[in-house]
Amino acid sequence: MKWVKEDLPRWDDDKQRLFDDSALLAVGMHRPGPGTPLADEWWHVVSDDGAVVGYGWLDSEWGDAQITFFVDPARRGAGIGEFVLDHLEDEAHQRGLNYIYNVVPDTHPDRRWMTTWLESHGLADSGQGDLRRRVAALR
Repeated sequence: MKWVKEDLPRWDDDKQRLFDDSALLAVGMHRPGPGTPLADEWWHVVSDDGAVVGYGWLDSEWGDAQITFFVDPARRGAGIGEFVLDHLEDEAHQRGLNYIYNVVPDTHPDRRWMTTWLESHGLADSGQGDLRRRVAALR
């Protein structure tokens, strides 16, 4: 898999193809129009067969990084989510940030599963409505 930074992130055909309405609700977004610029830093994951199979994004604030990611539903269970999480943490480390954190919105269609998945990957409830872990050194 390849981790590709989007220098000028925009709502494009691959995002349109992968993000259905429930996926957008899962990350607290509304559907942008084609070509709409997107806030924050975005990356996409390209599989060995050349398909875009996931996304990650990072918003640094006050020394920490809020992260969110999405994996193509047809490719879940193949390690893509862990790949994205690890790369987002590396990006946070390169920026000298302290923690990565994720807020699983109430609108997430499977909030309990997502929270459990994040906890199984070392993020813990901060008591402030998010799950977080200290940024580790680069892998």
